[in-house]
Amino acid sequence: MGAGVAKKTGGGSRRRRRSRAQPMAEINVTPFVDVMLVLLIIFMVAAPLLTVGVPVELPKTSANPLPGEQEAPLTVTISADGSVAIQTTPTPMDQLVPKLRAIAAERSSDRVFLRADGALPYEIVVQIMGALNAGGFSDIGLVTDIGGPALDAPAN
Repeated sequence: MGAGVAKKTGGGSRRRRRSRAQPMAEINVTPFVDVMLVLLIIFMVAAPLLTVGVPVELPKTSANPLPGEQEAPLTVTISADGSVAIQTTPTPMDQLVPKLRAIAAERSSDRVFLRADGALPYEIVVQIMGALNAGGFSDIGLVTDIGGPALDAPAN
C-alpha cells in the first residue's frame, strides 16, 4: 500500500537490457494520518456522551470526600422536580423501598450515595433517606460539589 517503485537511471549502453526496478524504502504515512484524524474526531464527539447520570444541581460544601470502596457504589438521585432515580433508572416513589430491598439482597455493602438537587426542600431529602434505611442501606453518603463556604473560616 505504501511502497513505490524507483526507476533505474543511467547507463548509455547501446544494448538495452531489461533491468528490474528497485522497491522504494519509504513508507507513505498519509493514509495512517487520515485514519488517526478520523478517530480523533470520533472520540472528540463521543467523549461528552459518555458521562452517565441524572443531571442535578448539587449543593456546594467544603467537606472532605468519602474514601473509595471495592464495589461499584449505588447512587440514588433526586432531581429538582422530585423524581427519584436508582443509578440512572427512574423509579416511582411507591416502588422505591421494594427495589432497594432487592438491590440490598444482592450487594455486600450497605453504602449508598444520595445525590439531591440543592433546590429541594429538606423534607423530601429526609423522606428518601428514610426509604433508603427501610430498604436496607444504613451507610448513606450525601454527594455535594466542592467549593462551598467553609463555616469554620474566620470572619473578616
